Amino acid sequence: MLEKIRLTEFSHGGGCGCKIAPAVLSELLASTPVRGLPAALLVGTETADDAAVYRLNDTQALVATTDFFTPIVDDPFDFGRIAATNAISDIYAMGAKPIFALAVVGMPLEKLPLAVIGRILQGGESVCAEAGIPVAGGHSIDVLEPIYGLVALGIVHPEKIKKNSTARPGDALVLGKPLGVGILSAALKKGKLSAAGYRAMLEWTTKLNTPGAALAEMPGVHALTDVTGFGLTGHLLEMLRGSELGADLQFDAIPVIPEALDWVKQGVATGASERNWKGHGHEVSLPAGTPDWQRKLLTDPQTSGGLLVACAPEAEQAVLAAFAKEGFAQARTIGRFAAGSARITLT
Repeated sequence: MLEKIRLTEFSHGGGCGCKIAPAVLSELLASTPVRGLPAALLVGTETADDAAVYRLNDTQALVATTDFFTPIVDDPFDFGRIAATNAISDIYAMGAKPIFALAVVGMPLEKLPLAVIGRILQGGESVCAEAGIPVAGGHSIDVLEPIYGLVALGIVHPEKIKKNSTARPGDALVLGKPLGVGILSAALKKGKLSAAGYRAMLEWTTKLNTPGAALAEMPGVHALTDVTGFGLTGHLLEMLRGSELGADLQFDAIPVIPEALDWVKQGVATGASERNWKGHGHEVSLPAGTPDWQRKLLTDPQTSGGLLVACAPEAEQAVLAAFAKEGFAQARTIGRFAAGSARITLT
């Protein structure tokens, strides 16, 4: 029975590609009053950062985030692993260490056997165990589309928080994982993805962004975020707006999953990629004659994507070494931050 279930048939979009578009989200948040913010709230919604941070005492701050989505793959266990990895990533992206998680579960109970739902939960728990944390509770509802994710909590020293809004002119820009997850998911939906491509997709979407905790210990690391549903350019622009800087991005330096590169050159991409470009493409300067596939790659929605690091030039090699130590040999310096308005210039 498990083999006959295709989870992606139940959802209109998958993974971080089903995020609400940035412009729509900004409009929604702008209409929501912000009242009575306590001084202990060190990070809130002001710069679209990865998690909220609340100071507990002089040496500890609580980091809290939630992330959930509809299936990006058909296998229930793999879906659970991917969703959990993606949620915990926001803890690492603040420079924190995860401490426990709560499960967020919405399932169409009349359509999915309990054994399938159980496998989703087991997949999520397996990733939490890898991160060294328990699933300490959660909430479940009966809905039309399968939804799974986590509320993840972590701890960080208040002076070692890595925000997305504190990059400095001249900083190096380092990307921890290759791009292309959204493109592979689009190929999968079309029935075109190879077995090797699927393995690559799983490898990167279930790889915990553990270097984040080590990066928190480096004074030369000035800002940190992760690349998810808004694509590389979308999340980089969030850093630029918060830091009031521009950035020069070197396309040839960007790591890409090899099969994803093949597919995007053949026109395979997600609808979310086009949505992302419509939302922020006016803030990206492309050289004349830039092929369309490059634009689609830059805006490709990543699920459980890589960390994006702003660091002082003298810290660049230490940052790359921290990634390599945790098994992220594909991490690369892909550009530089520069004085100026929030704009990306591609070279």
